[in-house]
Amino acid sequence: MLTKKLVKALALAPLLMVGAAKADEGMWQPHQLQEISDKLKQAGLKLDPKQMENLEQFPMNAIISLGGCTASFLSAQGLAITNHHCAYGSIQYNSSEDKNLLKQGFVAKTKSDELQVAPGSRIYVTESLTKVTDKVTGVIPASVTGEAFYKAVEANEKALVAECETSQDYRCEVYSFHGGLEYFLIKQLAIRDVRLVYAPPSSIGKFGGDTDNWMWPRHTGDWAFYRAYVGKDGKPADYAKDNVPFEPKAFLTVNANGVDEDDYVMVLGYPGRTNRYRTADEVENQFNWVYPTAKRYREEYMDVIKATAAEGSEARIKYESTLAGLANYAKNYGSMIKSFHSGDMLNRKQQELADLQAWINSDKARKAQYAQALTTLDELVAQGQAQQELDLMMAYIGRTNMISVAKRLYRLANEKTKPDADRKQGYQERDVNRFRQGMKRVNRRYDANVDKAVLAHFISQYAQFPAEQRNTAFDQYFGLDQGFSIDKLVRQLDKMHANTELDQEAVRLAWMDKSVADFKNSDDPYIQFAVSQYANDMAKEKKDDELYGHLAKARPAFMAAMIAYKKSKGEPVYADANSSLRITYGNVKGYSPKDGLYAKPFTTLEGMLAKYIPGDAEFDLPQAARTAIKQQNFGEHYNAKVGSVPVNYLSTLDITGGNSGSPTLNGKGEFVGLVFDGVYESIIGDWDYDTKLNRAIHTSVPFMLWTMENVDGAQNIVEEMTIVK
Repeated sequence: MLTKKLVKALALAPLLMVGAAKADEGMWQPHQLQEISDKLKQAGLKLDPKQMENLEQFPMNAIISLGGCTASFLSAQGLAITNHHCAYGSIQYNSSEDKNLLKQGFVAKTKSDELQVAPGSRIYVTESLTKVTDKVTGVIPASVTGEAFYKAVEANEKALVAECETSQDYRCEVYSFHGGLEYFLIKQLAIRDVRLVYAPPSSIGKFGGDTDNWMWPRHTGDWAFYRAYVGKDGKPADYAKDNVPFEPKAFLTVNANGVDEDDYVMVLGYPGRTNRYRTADEVENQFNWVYPTAKRYREEYMDVIKATAAEGSEARIKYESTLAGLANYAKNYGSMIKSFHSGDMLNRKQQELADLQAWINSDKARKAQYAQALTTLDELVAQGQAQQELDLMMAYIGRTNMISVAKRLYRLANEKTKPDADRKQGYQERDVNRFRQGMKRVNRRYDANVDKAVLAHFISQYAQFPAEQRNTAFDQYFGLDQGFSIDKLVRQLDKMHANTELDQEAVRLAWMDKSVADFKNSDDPYIQFAVSQYANDMAKEKKDDELYGHLAKARPAFMAAMIAYKKSKGEPVYADANSSLRITYGNVKGYSPKDGLYAKPFTTLEGMLAKYIPGDAEFDLPQAARTAIKQQNFGEHYNAKVGSVPVNYLSTLDITGGNSGSPTLNGKGEFVGLVFDGVYESIIGDWDYDTKLNRAIHTSVPFMLWTMENVDGAQNIVEEMTIVK
């Protein structure tokens, strides 16, 4: 894997068009909507684009972030809807062998029945975006480079965040756009008391399982409900029984009719990362080495978990959320690789860079300004790729619980010896509560036997690396410098897990307040491991910071050239997805995945029943659903054009990870579905948009309402929402 800093640096690469912009392509920042207002109106938007630029007005103030997924308010009482797979961890957190909510589903008939979600969960309401480029990079002398530049940027960002976060009620972050050409400070209200209200059983919410993931036709009810709570004073508060529902400034009305083919739709949400404009070398490396290797590691990780923890056991339940995440991206990577090798993206990337260079060279002034941009970037990228094999392997070893916990705790002890402003981000006072919640939820996703088995598997592979490629400190701790023996490694891991106390919540929390000396004097084997690795880890981080600092100057220089080139051709430019609020728009439309085939834009309840396999974990269906479908008990949710109740539908929307849980709105801004996935052919959309194949998959409102009323008995939640036709 590319180093953490390099991944962060490469993620700064802007999301730009390859060739002319297509009608539905783009993840637009709110302030850009007037720039594309004509296209929005032509596609079918009825709202005023100028109004949508205002985060304090409808509909933008109804859109919220979960810190990895998106959600939206659907009532004046803080009721929020997101994807089932976004709530999966919290459903799993409240599950046990005797009370498996993943299998049974959950409906809170009253507010007092609602359950606390996983510790550390938040609902973030974006309140403001402020451009701060002049305060981040504008004050750094041009002569500053490398690690010094990285440290200067980090210090300026931390100062802005500290000034913004007037209390723990707010979470502020500085986001980079266009490769570091622009920086925005984003301020969000952070609601800490979040509760689970409703989740259909996995036989609805995860219907189709891994088999149907990224596929069409799809029949998945991927939704769940949370509720945001605050103190009686209306301010965010820790969980307490007497807290009251949060009252949002706005919420979305629900259109019970849903959508028809060709209807205008838009998604408002927080897309994570896209990489549509990387250099040709970056693209080639990612698809020929990073994705294939990461896919293999993820599949091996899943195999070890399944071989160690029997299905339905307490241990397996603890790892269900982990398995779901591993499987999702393993399949994602497979599709990426297949699409890349069957298409011409690399050739087009190479041609675009050649055209850019020709444009630069054709003008003396441009040549003086931009000539070295691409060359410098390529050289720096190559430096990062030189160490990616070790980085990727150590990343998967580091995913295990006890190693992660021990290292984070020891890092916290070291950071606490510094003034708060000098601490690493993630270890400042503003981060302590989130850190503590992370330590609290470890046991819900940890089993010693699984942890040991995963470690043994990956350390065995690591031990096969040439000595010069390995981590000396790691080798010394596990005795790998004396030769490798799987039996010896297993005995050592058995002993470490048997003698550590970090598997106890109270012990982990106590270590948060201990000194560096306490760690060095500890006889806990995982604490000893963390101490033994620290000096090497810090040297590695320093080296990464140096590289990132150079990249953080080279990337903006390259992007300044690319943006100027795009503008010279009259092409609009939109920034790379970076987990900030964006809007994407398009229409409900099918597609042709291959010659001779056409995929209709809707699936139906009958299609869902046709997939039903008794006893199959992926294609099971509740009895109530099967009966209602057989009896065609569709009621007012029947769509005459579809000929049934629509389950899922396709659109041309431009989405990526992080958009999960984003509300799908019609031209009036009414809620008409939830986006939750993309078709197999469009997974490569993170890198390259294809107007013919790029399709997003949504769960329809009629299916949601039908299920809530006919299957799960969630009429109380239906009645809480404002439903229109």
